[in-house]
Amino acid sequence: MSLANIRIVLLSPLYGGNVGSVCRAMANMGLSDLAIAAPRPYDRKEARMMACHATQILETIREYPTLAAAVADCAVVMGTSARSGLYRQHARSPREWAGRALEAAQASKVALVFGPEDNGLDNVDLALCTQIITIPATEEYLSLNLSQAVLVCAYELFVASGAYAPRQEKSPEAPSALRERMYAMWEQLLLKVGFMERDKAEHMMLGVRRIFARGPLTIDDVRILMGIARQTEWAVTHVGGSDPAPAPAPQAEDHL
Repeated sequence: MSLANIRIVLLSPLYGGNVGSVCRAMANMGLSDLAIAAPRPYDRKEARMMACHATQILETIREYPTLAAAVADCAVVMGTSARSGLYRQHARSPREWAGRALEAAQASKVALVFGPEDNGLDNVDLALCTQIITIPATEEYLSLNLSQAVLVCAYELFVASGAYAPRQEKSPEAPSALRERMYAMWEQLLLKVGFMERDKAEHMMLGVRRIFARGPLTIDDVRILMGIARQTEWAVTHVGGSDPAPAPAPQAEDHL
């Protein structure tokens, strides 16, 4: 899996909380290779607390004396920067670079480099990078927290990798015949409660149909809507001063 060849590299991070939060962000997005280049002392207890259940990544961090050493075995090195300049004009968003990173990760190590919280990556650091990532943000405040920046980039890689499978609707979309029975029930209900006159029913029902057509209706959705219509019509007809009894059970044809 190409995500296994993605390495997150933190250059001289300042705060243990950020290191731990980076571990958690990586675990959320299926990444596990974390390196720290030119490490400075940070609060290990705070890092562990913020890592939450991603302590395995925290415990396997590899440290390197320099950024060059941390990315020496990486074919593609992507550095993150919010700054602009002559030699940063080829910067692209994480989404735009995700495909390139994953393609390279099929055969080689790929590094995503994040600079220190106070100054970010300087030109010397970026000289080691083959691509520059800029995370879209408002011009009024371009700087992101270190762990947030890692999460955004990791998320784009995770989604682009196809590792995420969206949940599928269990109930299939309702067939036309079932929808038409539902519309017939709603038409009768709306006439009975006085929402519309019979000579305007066709016109008004076009509006109702348009509302329901704005998104897919599953069989379960239609059954609920038919049940609402049935219960409401029954209550309008039978309820006096006492609490309403349950409406008649759904008809067998409702389940087609």
